[in-house]
Amino acid sequence: MENQAADVVLATRTAFNQAAALAVTYGFSLLGAIVLLVGGWILSGVISRSAYRVISKIHGIDETLARFFQNLLNYGLLVLVFVTVLGQFGVQTASIIAAVGAAGLAIGLALQGTLQNIAAGIMLLVLRPFRVGEYIETGSVKGFIREIGLFAAEMKTTDGLYLMAPNSTLWNTPIVNHSREPSRRQELSIAIGNDADLRTAKQAVMRIVSSDKRVKTQPAPRVFSDDLTTDKTVLKIEYWANTREWTETRYDIMDHLKAGLVEEGFL
Repeated sequence: MENQAADVVLATRTAFNQAAALAVTYGFSLLGAIVLLVGGWILSGVISRSAYRVISKIHGIDETLARFFQNLLNYGLLVLVFVTVLGQFGVQTASIIAAVGAAGLAIGLALQGTLQNIAAGIMLLVLRPFRVGEYIETGSVKGFIREIGLFAAEMKTTDGLYLMAPNSTLWNTPIVNHSREPSRRQELSIAIGNDADLRTAKQAVMRIVSSDKRVKTQPAPRVFSDDLTTDKTVLKIEYWANTREWTETRYDIMDHLKAGLVEEGFL
């Protein structure tokens, strides 16, 4: 019995000594891991915020794009910190990096369409073919831009409908921006009877168009014969107006042309 008790005491002491040795060994590793985690977390936040301040000052960089690069850098640094912490415990980080790379490849293949939208969103934010508030038209969508995101652009149509267009749809097709240029040309056509004095009719049309103060003097308005039939001569009218006033100017000039040419006997 005494021998058995002595063996128990000896085994207990041995186990305690081994536990104490492990605690000392891994205690420092655990402490180092905690320091690395906290320090890495703080450092990654400081670096990413500093990068955001630098990127946001670059001309042409959108707020959304600057935030995207900030988050990308922050998460990348956190992954690096996590891998370094695992190395503190003797884990083979090379295999972890390989596994993360394989997982990233698999996720990339599964989210190919989504990543395509992100890439297109970055290009749209960098090159700026349109901005918030501008009216654009592509092969399949048209409307006013309300928000440009990394995945899709939110738009509002002219009849007040909400429209969300994936960025890849906008990036892969030609974009017509109706709001980017400060002025825009308008073309109108009107048919005059062949029995009318064509020169006098052109002068009347030019006088009516030029009387509108919204019509630009440079480039000057033009009126010319564009088509001819057996009983009609088609006059084409070209003038320039500010883009913001382009639509209303068109409506008003059509009304003025109708009333003025009727009054002078050309219609």
